[in-house]
Amino acid sequence: MGLALYNTATQQKEQFKPLNDKHVRMYVCGPTVYDYAHIGNARTFVVFDLLNRVLRHEFTRVTCVRNITDVEDKIITAADETGETIDQVTERTGRAFHEDMEALGLLPPDVEPRATDHIPEMIEIIKLLIDKGHAYEADGHVLFSVASDQNYGSLSRRNRSDMITGARVEVAPYKKDPCDFVLWKPSTAGQPGWGSPWSRGRPGWHIECSAMSEKYLDIPFDIHGGGLDLAFPHHENELAQSTCAHDGAEFVKTWIHSGFVTVDGEKMSKSLGNFVTIRQALTDSPGEAIRLFMLGSVSYTHLTLPTKA
Repeated sequence: MGLALYNTATQQKEQFKPLNDKHVRMYVCGPTVYDYAHIGNARTFVVFDLLNRVLRHEFTRVTCVRNITDVEDKIITAADETGETIDQVTERTGRAFHEDMEALGLLPPDVEPRATDHIPEMIEIIKLLIDKGHAYEADGHVLFSVASDQNYGSLSRRNRSDMITGARVEVAPYKKDPCDFVLWKPSTAGQPGWGSPWSRGRPGWHIECSAMSEKYLDIPFDIHGGGLDLAFPHHENELAQSTCAHDGAEFVKTWIHSGFVTVDGEKMSKSLGNFVTIRQALTDSPGEAIRLFMLGSVSYTHLTLPTKA
């Protein structure tokens, strides 16, 4: 019967056949290491750990890449709030993440690239996008021109109005179009930064995963995974910049997204304050029980938090 997977790009379940019968290649978006992960974050990693194990049972060779985002504005904010250096924040929270994943019984990824080790690869993709007319420089920023990609929105099935009002879409005066997204941004003296043709700066979040997935898996690769909240804008933007940088070449065969942990009908998130960290959960239950709980629902895991006294 084989393995069937729901492909977000086609919105249907498909029989999975790898691009190379002897080697399955999968990329899973990893954590941004600025704070302890909560169980909503963990559910994504548990779901893809299960898929990783199934693939290893069914196929001769599997390469699973799960990145670490260690340059991002949330990390800068966390360092400012705690008085630590950025390296101290990412080392402490990165170590905690690995300890939590081990407690939940996850296999380590075959490759775990850190964004800060791949700045040159990001710059090269940005250069390609500018040369091909898909990106432009403005006030030390480089932005992807959404209007240049006729297929933009195909993954998440969003129309233009949805894109402008969608989560994490920043409206800024230096953009030609409100939907355009940042590939590179300038850094102040106190912020982490690298030299580039445009400014001393740092990469946008989306370009990081395009660079790291291409380096370790080549393109196209078989599976790109992450939480459902990443379908837009993160994965939509990855798809756009990677295909446009390579003249429309296929980027990913199958896009897979795991459902949320919800609390009283709302997605668990730090912004809503309705979260339980993995560390907190492990004080009450063994990792095996938490893992089983997260896998107990096909798409969503529902939770009701106790009322505080």
